[in-house]
Amino acid sequence: MEKETIKITIDGVEVEACLGQTILEAAMDNEIKIPNLCYHSDLKPSASCRLCIVMIEGRRGYHTSCSTLAEDGMIITTRSEEIDKLRKTNLELLFSQHVEKCNDCIKSSDCRLLELAKEFDVNITRYEDRKKGFMEMVFGPSIHFDPSKCIDCKNCIEACHKQNVNFLTMKEDGPFFRVSPSCDKSIDCVYCGQCVTHCPTGALQELDSIKMVEEVVKKGEKEVIFQIAPAVRTTIGEEFGMGYGAIATEKIAAGIRKLGVEKVFDVSVAADLVTMEEGQELIDRVSKNGVLPMFTSCCPAWVKYVEFFHPEMIPHLTTVRSPQVLFGGLTKTFWAKKEGIDPKDIFVVSIMPCTAKKYEVTREEMKVDEVFPVDAVLTTHELACYMKKYRVDLKSIEPEPLTPAWGDPSGAGVIYGSSGGVTESALRTAVYKLTGKNPESIEFKEVRGLEESKEAVVSIDGLTLRVAVVNGLGNAEKIIEKIKEDPTYYQYIEVMACPGGCIGGGGQPLPTDKKIREARSKGLYAIDVKKEKRFAHENPFVKEVYDNFLNNEHDIHRVCHTRYYKKDKENNC
Repeated sequence: MEKETIKITIDGVEVEACLGQTILEAAMDNEIKIPNLCYHSDLKPSASCRLCIVMIEGRRGYHTSCSTLAEDGMIITTRSEEIDKLRKTNLELLFSQHVEKCNDCIKSSDCRLLELAKEFDVNITRYEDRKKGFMEMVFGPSIHFDPSKCIDCKNCIEACHKQNVNFLTMKEDGPFFRVSPSCDKSIDCVYCGQCVTHCPTGALQELDSIKMVEEVVKKGEKEVIFQIAPAVRTTIGEEFGMGYGAIATEKIAAGIRKLGVEKVFDVSVAADLVTMEEGQELIDRVSKNGVLPMFTSCCPAWVKYVEFFHPEMIPHLTTVRSPQVLFGGLTKTFWAKKEGIDPKDIFVVSIMPCTAKKYEVTREEMKVDEVFPVDAVLTTHELACYMKKYRVDLKSIEPEPLTPAWGDPSGAGVIYGSSGGVTESALRTAVYKLTGKNPESIEFKEVRGLEESKEAVVSIDGLTLRVAVVNGLGNAEKIIEKIKEDPTYYQYIEVMACPGGCIGGGGQPLPTDKKIREARSKGLYAIDVKKEKRFAHENPFVKEVYDNFLNNEHDIHRVCHTRYYKKDKENNC
């Protein structure tokens, strides 16, 4: 249905806007620039930075364009000597609560605050930094918070609230208020990193693992293996000016080799194995009256959310490990044995779109034969920083194939990076497992897309499955409430903590919004379409592993499955 439109005038130019849009949104849609800092299209406007102020004919004073609805016939002025003077003053006040630590900041290459300071000729040291000496904080092994860089825009609080986690809050601190973690024992961080993706000043970022990985690579004492997640291949190019959704799989491999690491594996291959195991577990639960609906467990932030906030739902989680952990386990068992290498001499580094993946690999439950499958996690952003440090430019580098040890993933493994991808992959193979034939229509488009929640009813050889696909933990909470009301309504539920799934993860390049996430997702599905094999069960590597290693229940459970437990609060205030 077409949206109702109105006419407004911005700086003397008549433009069209959608009814219900704010002035700032209308200006952006018409490519009219209004300075702003705290605005993010994912969140409710807070109007805290007050840089987007405008004048409206017939109204007194100044109005924040991010929070003022456009009205038909409205005449708006965005630039004038007085408006720019007020913006300059606002910026100087913002810098008084933002200690500049530009050299190691996540925003160093794309700092909106510094851009605005240059544009308005701001004296960034006009006022003394009132946040000098504020103690830095660490949330688990995943997130670093530097309050001295925080401008109190409350974006992180809104993002955390939208996730229904509410770990970040405003607390009184003398004459001021400051962002702080909750002291409530019933509230804890799940490490999703949405606070990071929505922070405009770099006060929140992933906990750095580059130095540790760099030291291991330089020492050369271990067999270092980098394994890249599905969602990384269509996002990292943004860090090098390649455009949103650009496919950079083989360029990533070439770039990693420039860092001194020869072996580069593709986690999408392990996603095919996860599909096989998860599909079989679902069939077993349905046929043997097991616990339903079955929840996916690929997303560690979602798993932590269940363990901490809804431990009664733990039996619903599939016991299959996530692709990164399963792959690390296979590398240190099956591959290590083939190559004659002691697993303790292998150092596996996962390149992930997600801050929660740093937490996942530290969990004792993930160990295989008392060895952690993955030794370190670098986010997409961290890998880009690592490459830039050594002047590796992905845009210009010649592509190289990934290490062929595991073969090529199916298209079904690659689409794990987008919301609905896990479900579609599972359905493609579930049809084969139940009927012995591939589905006539390969693509299950009803579970695709970046809507917050999607549902589909799928009939397979007399079996009817009602599935749900959810992204965003706030939306997952709604599904949990629905399950409590009617436990038999769904049979299978995919949950990803972040908007759009892994493509919108807390470790992905910034900025991110719905249009950017759509481009990233489109890139993954473009890879799937071009793949010769689009079913997990057709991947030759999968057959080889089951024939030569995972050919008994003991090894399947040892390497592919785990257990989850009720969690107590891990992050104190």
